[in-house]
Amino acid sequence: MSALGLRIFDKAIKDANIWLDELMDILDWDDKQRAYRLLRSALHVLRDRLQINEAVHFAAELPIFIRGIYYEGWQPARPRSDHKNADEFVAAVEAAFDTDPNADPEGTVRAVFSVISAHVSAGEIGDIKSCLPEGIRRLWPVEEVAQ
Repeated sequence: MSALGLRIFDKAIKDANIWLDELMDILDWDDKQRAYRLLRSALHVLRDRLQINEAVHFAAELPIFIRGIYYEGWQPARPRSDHKNADEFVAAVEAAFDTDPNADPEGTVRAVFSVISAHVSAGEIGDIKSCLPEGIRRLWPVEEVAQ
């Protein structure tokens, strides 16, 4: 029997916890709420930087609850953000931590992108990166090339 009565909800919770646990492992954090705040902020800043079609294609590959976090508060008719470099992008993510800043804001964004890359197809990650300026693309993990 499912804990919540629906297996799809149980799986959605499990998937969301996997993402958060991986993020906490990478950053050596023990605060799930902080990891959630980071993931949410990074997803929103990324979403708001992408063109609408790409934002929707990316969302289709996210687990159910992560997709809900991603879409929370989205207003697609609003002009997209225009972060031109990594510093602007990182600062926008870090704005969620205005009263308790991270020691390494760029490292936290890199950690989120690492988790995303581990769970979203390489093709979709390539599509996302191709929509971003070079400086922001460099925040993503380097792709392994098969030999």
